[in-house]
Amino acid sequence: MAELIVMPKLGLTMTEGTISNWRKAEGDTVAQGEILFDVETDKISNEVEAKVGGVLRKIIVEEGTVEIFQPVAVIGNASEDISALLGGGGVPAASAPEQAGALVDAGAATSDSSETSVHAAGGRIKASPYAKKTAGLLSVDLQQVKGSGPQGRITEGDVRKYAAEGGSRSVDKLKISPAAAKEAAALGIDLSGLHKEGRIMKEDIRSFAAASNQTAVETAVQPAVQEVKRVPMNSMRKIIAKRMLESQAVSPTVTYNMKLDTTALGALRQQLKETLKVTYTDLLVSIVAKSLLEFPLLNCSIEGTELVMRNYANIGVAVGLDEGLVVPVVKNAAQKGLAEISLEVKRLAAGARNNSLTSEQMTGGTFTITNLGMYGMESFTPIINQPEVAILGVNAIVNTPVAVNGEIVIRPLMNISLTADHRAVDGAVAAQFMQKIKAYVEKPALLLL
Repeated sequence: MAELIVMPKLGLTMTEGTISNWRKAEGDTVAQGEILFDVETDKISNEVEAKVGGVLRKIIVEEGTVEIFQPVAVIGNASEDISALLGGGGVPAASAPEQAGALVDAGAATSDSSETSVHAAGGRIKASPYAKKTAGLLSVDLQQVKGSGPQGRITEGDVRKYAAEGGSRSVDKLKISPAAAKEAAALGIDLSGLHKEGRIMKEDIRSFAAASNQTAVETAVQPAVQEVKRVPMNSMRKIIAKRMLESQAVSPTVTYNMKLDTTALGALRQQLKETLKVTYTDLLVSIVAKSLLEFPLLNCSIEGTELVMRNYANIGVAVGLDEGLVVPVVKNAAQKGLAEISLEVKRLAAGARNNSLTSEQMTGGTFTITNLGMYGMESFTPIINQPEVAILGVNAIVNTPVAVNGEIVIRPLMNISLTADHRAVDGAVAAQFMQKIKAYVEKPALLLL
């Protein structure tokens, strides 16, 4: 018996998912437990398995964002009638009108624009609204354009390419007086760029030539065609945008900056080099985790009018990807040794880059560290990763002249930037927390106490 395949709920906070890739095509045989499609959530990308076996009879949503438990496909026997599950447009008959509309909109959300039909003498033409508009401006006959979009849909780029290759209206079809044609030839005017209702006269050619000469300097330094392209946000970027906006709206924040002398910390890295290659991020995860146990307000969260305090520290380490930012979490970091932290940070970063992190590895953070030092940044204002109350920004290490015992010496200084929610963390507490980190960084032997 045919069954509807729905968007699964892959996490406690998941309300929708974005289908990014189908592993099977309509008509393919699917075995139970076989990977059916890929879904991007606000956390990670997931592989969705088929709960039943059979033939993939219908893909309802090719790609796009779908709410959880909404139908995305139908699996059944090859010959059975599935019309009871589908409406006329491939939308589940049982869905409410607004749900059906949402499914259709979701499927179109990833296109540059919705698909529109154009009826012409040559038959039905599939073209986007932008393609139609551009074809009108460039006098292009859409029947002559080959579409490169899904199912042969004509895009704006197809129209512009066709026009650039000489596919705009023919000069032979223009209504032009003999004198105007002679004038155009003498002035070297391309008549395909002249648009006029009715017969083109000699005066029209001269006016067009004057306008062309007036803009010649401008067009020489500008693209032939100025374009504005709208690119839909991917699922990760949409979630980042939403959460950052919410964080700024919810948390009254203050950012604190302090310079640290990393001479001793750098020496420790060198001493450990032959045994274990650790990064400054590894060291800071260990230092921050221990500091948080001494300053629990930096490690809490706010629920209503209550502060949720913790006796453990789960440190999120921000990892930048081409698609956006992910924050895998080192659990119970204060109870782990430097070697264990270093290996876990490397493993989590690798998992973020190859898209293999689990939901467990992405949740439960109590404090976040974000490092832009490798890009030469010396100060920035990080945004809190809700529902946490603080985040530490790590900047570049810069060799800086400083006064030591009355003499000017060069020391490697690193600026750290702490953003804290003033509802939970007062300025004095934030400053003391920064001082504790500074003490550990400049005298790492204190970590042994």
